[in-house]
Amino acid sequence: MKGFADMIIAVGKTNSMIEKQSLLSQYFSFAEDKDKLWAIALFSGKKPKKKIKAADLKAWCIEYCEMPIWLFEASYQHVGDLAETISLLLPPHDERKEINTSLHEIMVALYSELTDDEISKKELVLKLWKQLDKNASFVFNKLITGGFRVGISQQTLIHAIAKAEQMPAEEVAYNITGNIDPMFDNYGDIILNTSKLNHSKPYPFFLTYPLESGLSTLGTAQEWIAEWKWDGIRGQCIKRDNQYFIWSRGETLITSSLPEFETFLQKLPDGTVLDGEILCGIYNSEKIQALPFSLLQTRINRKKISAKIMRDAPVIFVAYDILEHSGEDIRQCSLNERKSILNQLIQDTDSALLISSPDIPFTEWHELTIARNQSRQNYAEGLMLKKKDSPYLSGRKKGFWWKWKTDPLSIDCVLIYAQKGHGRRSGLYTDYTFAVKYGTQLVSITKAYSGLTDKEIKEVDDYIKKNGIEKFGPVKTVKPELVFEIIFEGIAESSRHKSGIALRFPRIKRLRKDKTADEINTLDDLKQMLRQYNEHHVKNV
Repeated sequence: MKGFADMIIAVGKTNSMIEKQSLLSQYFSFAEDKDKLWAIALFSGKKPKKKIKAADLKAWCIEYCEMPIWLFEASYQHVGDLAETISLLLPPHDERKEINTSLHEIMVALYSELTDDEISKKELVLKLWKQLDKNASFVFNKLITGGFRVGISQQTLIHAIAKAEQMPAEEVAYNITGNIDPMFDNYGDIILNTSKLNHSKPYPFFLTYPLESGLSTLGTAQEWIAEWKWDGIRGQCIKRDNQYFIWSRGETLITSSLPEFETFLQKLPDGTVLDGEILCGIYNSEKIQALPFSLLQTRINRKKISAKIMRDAPVIFVAYDILEHSGEDIRQCSLNERKSILNQLIQDTDSALLISSPDIPFTEWHELTIARNQSRQNYAEGLMLKKKDSPYLSGRKKGFWWKWKTDPLSIDCVLIYAQKGHGRRSGLYTDYTFAVKYGTQLVSITKAYSGLTDKEIKEVDDYIKKNGIEKFGPVKTVKPELVFEIIFEGIAESSRHKSGIALRFPRIKRLRKDKTADEINTLDDLKQMLRQYNEHHVKNV
């Protein structure tokens, strides 16, 4: 656990992807196999749900440290992070009493052996607080609170393992895709792929970079195809050994959330893997009629899908590609060859729920600019450009596929709440809540924490510390004067938000020093934007 925690702390102190990869590779070179598997699961977001309440951790820390409640609360408000607060308050670690507890032993104790009895939970936590040093205690607390987040991309993780194991990165990418259960799986079976019996395993998704140069830099238009970049959930449909599985791009098995797909999955030949988009919508008169992404969210993470949900949020699978055919991996075939196989398979399946993603016809580049401007009317995010002779690669690559998203929507908001960040930014306010005007009041509209430079973050942090009004736990209310331009990809009605509106993929574009809080957008502006957004779609349908 000490080696894992020291590595996590070191990773949190650097922005260099090369240095992060080196630190990870070193860890995978010396760690025990069981610990490595837990590390992969944690970095991939596959950790189990937490079993210990934050309120209990506070109470146990106060009792163990023999401190008044007000002092703990004051410390918590100052630090802004529960796990870090507790690690700082714990008595100095006595290295003579340190026990070399492994990451695997801790995770098994937390999520397998731990009962619902509060006494046993308390005993385990206090025992580990006494055994672990400061870094390990901090990481342990993060694991308990469910706030374990590290700035490590999947590609960084893959290349680190590949370097440590002296394997091709593409092979590692495939081996760690899909379900990993560190409680029962074996590192050799998963990473070295010594077991070939996992019929549910998906392939690593081919991801893209945004097109930032002009279309003409891609060569001739005849070398490319264009498709809509649909606003749904990227997924893979798999049928092997007469069993079928549906995976999201986040490597979550979502078969139970899409019971309607059983009709076409049963018709697929064995040994088929399709890559595509799970969309809310219907296929009618040879046309895809997409619906807002917010409807698709009503299905996510539900164990049972009711008849009402199926009626109100119908789903289709828009297939982009075929990766496995008759049990054979065909990713190295050209896109043209794969599309030909895919179209024939979909024709044979003959289901209104399985559709081949239609090509957007064009002969000259300028025609795609017109199509891209129609994206939102189709509930699409823009266009995908794919070279006709391209293989299907793993991870994010340049050259063969590009995403060309439509220009984002934009509003001006004022900062009203702030919260401190994590890792190297744990002392800075970097998590912001913004509001628009509603009559004489301000109503919160969105949260955002990306888009500012380090210099701007420091400037905003200084303002927050000088102009804070009051604190509620880790959240500080701020004098509403700083104006920001927020950009986002879509807008939808939402009963979960006080404003009644939700923004899709909001982020900060810039700090508007040229505007005052009186000049920000109003809630009526956003409602008008929403009406126009919906009207465009209705006309298109």
